[in-house]
Amino acid sequence: MSQKSKLNRARREAQQEKQAKRVVEVIFWILILLAVMYTVWIVVAQ
Repeated sequence: MSQKSKLNRARREAQQEKQAKRVVEVIFWILILLAVMYTVWIVVAQ
């Protein structure tokens, strides 16, 4: 494999890893937001 191809592959893998971490972070914050909304809903419903 050429050096350029190896470099592009490494760059692409790094970018995909960064995007994957971002997706996990977004899902985490959505779950926290849903938990807070549920808690508020339970408190208000009483």
